[in-house]
Amino acid sequence: MGLLDSVLGAVLNGGQQAPAQAGGLGSIISMVANNPQILSTITGMLSNDGGQGGLGGLVNTMTKAGMGDVVGSWIGNGANAPVSGDQLGGALGADVLAGLAKQMGVNSGDAGGILAQVLPELINKMTPTGQAPAGGLGNMGDLAGMLGGLLNQKA
Repeated sequence: MGLLDSVLGAVLNGGQQAPAQAGGLGSIISMVANNPQILSTITGMLSNDGGQGGLGGLVNTMTKAGMGDVVGSWIGNGANAPVSGDQLGGALGADVLAGLAKQMGVNSGDAGGILAQVLPELINKMTPTGQAPAGGLGNMGDLAGMLGGLLNQKA
């Protein structure tokens, strides 16, 4: 997963806060960049062939939880609306968050916090036109290709 490590690091470092200035965020970024299980879980969550229904599934889940405007801001061209780990946990549901946490090798509270930091910027970068692709982001292989393209843009 070296490519995904590099891409996620590049995407996150392109965000609004640098790790050195972010305190707790810096430790989360470090954890994500060094933990293949976290990367695998996040890409699996966003891929069409993952267990969460891909980007469309996440949008539907968050919309049903009253957070459609939040996830819409991540896809759109404006500023990303912030979300807390607790809000994501509430939207995803305790069972889903516990399953994601287990896949990542962290507890549910940490999983919510990691997702809250990573998903807005990653989804924003993967939807540069301000719209979610009609067919989703694709399967794991497609998603890895998209992430590779993002890395090349950063270079």
